[in-house]
Amino acid sequence: MTEGRDVQWVEVGEGQSGQRVDNFLITRLKGVPRTLVYRIVRKGEVRVNKKRVKADYRLQPGDVVRIPPLKLAPREAVKQVSEGLRNLLAGSVLVEGPGWLVLNKPAGLPVHGGSGVKIGLIEALRQVREDLDFLELVHRLDRDTSGCLLLAKSRPALLALNEALKGHKMDKRYLALVAGRWPARREFVSARLDRYDAGNGERRVRVDAAGKVARTRFAVRETFPKATLIEAEPVTGRTHQIRVHAAHAGFPLLGDDKYGSREGEALARQLGLSRLFLHAESLTFPEPSSGRPVQIRAPLPEELEAVLSRARESH
Repeated sequence: MTEGRDVQWVEVGEGQSGQRVDNFLITRLKGVPRTLVYRIVRKGEVRVNKKRVKADYRLQPGDVVRIPPLKLAPREAVKQVSEGLRNLLAGSVLVEGPGWLVLNKPAGLPVHGGSGVKIGLIEALRQVREDLDFLELVHRLDRDTSGCLLLAKSRPALLALNEALKGHKMDKRYLALVAGRWPARREFVSARLDRYDAGNGERRVRVDAAGKVARTRFAVRETFPKATLIEAEPVTGRTHQIRVHAAHAGFPLLGDDKYGSREGEALARQLGLSRLFLHAESLTFPEPSSGRPVQIRAPLPEELEAVLSRARESH
């Protein structure tokens, strides 16, 4: 695969002002792995205003970036988007604003490539949306989680949305199906969380007094004979927080291959559930340019609706 045969000279516009040169290149060179981007910057093949720069250089309007022609070995190349994935992502956009878009993320698709995954959602979407010269994730969802995922289409929008996230001005609600009867009075779980290496390079999370502060608000949506549909609102944003907090409370999520239980596995099989039952149902955030609240909902996937129907009938 060859990414351009000639040197490119790109003038930086207002939309890229303040963006790091490595992120600028990663966005522009769709399908090129990060390792190669850092290599050409380090070797001085990338120039800004004819000068060498480091990867963390912040671009200014009017800067001229030299991008060298790139040749990728087959093992280096980021996988090209299949027609099926292209159509899936194009049809997954829930709402699009001037500086942002919200996608109904499909379950099973990681948001980033890496760790043996040649292409993730962000890399694929950059190939699909060739009309955009900037596209970054505002937050993340686990690979097996579906639902509302917010992305920024400009650096100013990204900065504004990141500030809203840090300032707790963003409201995220998830639906999860757990084994057993969640007690109506159990509204909050507060337990510090620590990330650790589970072997084979896999990262997991556990409750640990020395970990980071984490708090999740839970509410019962519907009770079934053997399970409970709950709404989860992560007050903090730790990795796997909802999954670990629910398991810590004694009610592991159904379909969770990392933090689930044997009883949960048996119930998931009984209900015909073949994925993690965790769905980012709604997202509310201040519109970056106006500050007005935007609320978006992602419908529950048909496969999860079918599981709920079977849960209502189970005895």
